Amino acid sequence: MQNWVFVALLVLSTYIVLSVLLYFLQDYFLFKPEKLTPDFEFYYNNQEFEEYNVETRDGAVINGLRFKSQSPKGVVFYLKGNSKSIKGWGKFAVDFTRHGYDVIMVDYRGFGKSTGRRTQKAVKRDMQVIYNKIRDKVPEKYIILYGRSLGSGFATKLASMNNPRMLILDAPYYSLSKVAKKYIPFMPLSLLIKFPMPTYKWLKYVKCPIHIIHGTDDRLIPYKTSIKLSKINPKTTKLYTVIGGGHKNLNTFESYHQMLGEIITSRPQEIDLEGSSINVKHSSKSSNAKV
Repeated sequence: MQNWVFVALLVLSTYIVLSVLLYFLQDYFLFKPEKLTPDFEFYYNNQEFEEYNVETRDGAVINGLRFKSQSPKGVVFYLKGNSKSIKGWGKFAVDFTRHGYDVIMVDYRGFGKSTGRRTQKAVKRDMQVIYNKIRDKVPEKYIILYGRSLGSGFATKLASMNNPRMLILDAPYYSLSKVAKKYIPFMPLSLLIKFPMPTYKWLKYVKCPIHIIHGTDDRLIPYKTSIKLSKINPKTTKLYTVIGGGHKNLNTFESYHQMLGEIITSRPQEIDLEGSSINVKHSSKSSNAKV
């Protein structure tokens, strides 16, 4: 009997220790920031850009870049993934500037030149501050929100609270809690995870058109995740599939660029369904069937 008590206490102690470690070390596993010195100078070949800093109400500084296009049609607010800094992510701005859109990119707290303590609440608030500054200069009907991986959750939250022209999600997750549960199913993540990021909850309140792009061979965030997300707001959502695409290489597929171009250069159109087959149902029994 004493042996069973000892084993039970050992298991419980181990579980508690693992829970504590998970709580305090999750930032290390979730975020892979690249820090830049305040005097670092950004450089991008053949791209015109300007750097800016925004101070938040709690004293943090959010560093960002605005990539410029000639005679811009609007602005893309690009929310990046969980690694590196805008030093490297900036090279993806060309996918939008070539279509005539300015691009705003920022580093989350603790990334690049941005400072401040990083929490889900703080980052959401920071992104709203940046969105407000964009909205002060550009009508919302010309603002496109683009969320890539980690950024897809923040972009969805912004779209749910504002009225941008459209929301584009690149390899989005259902929630970060769900992603984490895939790797550590035995831990009480609802109590431990600091960044639950419930994209699926926020997506319910998005009123603008939603475009989801995902690769079929994504091993980090499975393609089926986007299928589930696309069913939350089916009337306003379109799912774009990159056959063979992984989590980090969609930009290397011609189909991705074709999809992206079609999304950002087109306008929603009303469809006249009069005379179409929309109400025709397939049936194994038919009065017109012949034997």
